[in-house]
Amino acid sequence: MDTHRILSALHIASSILALVLGAWVLIVHKGDRRHRRMGRAYAISMLLVNATAFGIYRLFGGFGPFHVAAVISLLTLIAGMRPVLLHKRPKDWYTTHMIFMYWSVVGLYAAFASELLVRLPERPGAYFGLLVGGATAAIMAAAGYFQGRLVKRWSAEVGARH
Repeated sequence: MDTHRILSALHIASSILALVLGAWVLIVHKGDRRHRRMGRAYAISMLLVNATAFGIYRLFGGFGPFHVAAVISLLTLIAGMRPVLLHKRPKDWYTTHMIFMYWSVVGLYAAFASELLVRLPERPGAYFGLLVGGATAAIMAAAGYFQGRLVKRWSAEVGARH
């Protein structure tokens, strides 16, 4: 098995794990031991997703738009995990954590939609960017619509525990 296949397999496996864990972490109660354990597993799987993404160049033959998305994904993940890893946390640290981790998961699902479109047997060349961009925009718009309500609910959940 060549290096590209191993890298791709690791990327796919860690992506599937992150898709499942990310959805699970968004659904369950926030702040308990299960949430923290699954959240750490999500963060590790996303680090693998992003690390392996930088080694995959088949689609564009070099650094391409999906690599830019991987940089944004990595920065979002770091911003979301930073408040958790700080020894001295600022007041309402969990709001920052929730917002960035929410967008980390949303970005992963947008990437999943893009990946599905990349795999279409007959990609319409001229419309490829519109399809990928449209799918990403639709997912981001829907997530933006729900973000305020979800963060408010999650903050109340976490605030009740503190």
